[in-house]
Amino acid sequence: MSTSDHDTAAAAAPAPASFAVSVPDVPDAELEAEELDPGQIVSGAPVVTGKVLWESPDGTQVRGIWQITPGVVTDVEANELFVVVSGRATIAVEGGATLEVGPGSAGLLRAGDRTTWTVHETLRKAYHISF
Repeated sequence: MSTSDHDTAAAAAPAPASFAVSVPDVPDAELEAEELDPGQIVSGAPVVTGKVLWESPDGTQVRGIWQITPGVVTDVEANELFVVVSGRATIAVEGGATLEVGPGSAGLLRAGDRTTWTVHETLRKAYHISF
């Protein structure tokens, strides 16, 4: 992509206003309940909350904060980059690695990965998902 192409693309799709948020300090009351399919729960009674901070106009990218309380759940992942800001979990990727994550861990999940999350301590992460 040439510099002029880049300038044209940037002009066509303006970026959202810049902002910053303190992810660990966002009060739980500001996070919204997210439905967890009972079929995903392997054990415990995990509760999921989150907050979308930004979504692209076409819905193909989402950035936000996500939290889950202790328990074991399964999921089919989207293409996601995340950073854990608090809590601990073990993420077993079917046919792949087992990831131990905690504060400061950056992770990458591939679209279609089948995972089992064992949440040891309430986990909060900041994420960017591309669909």
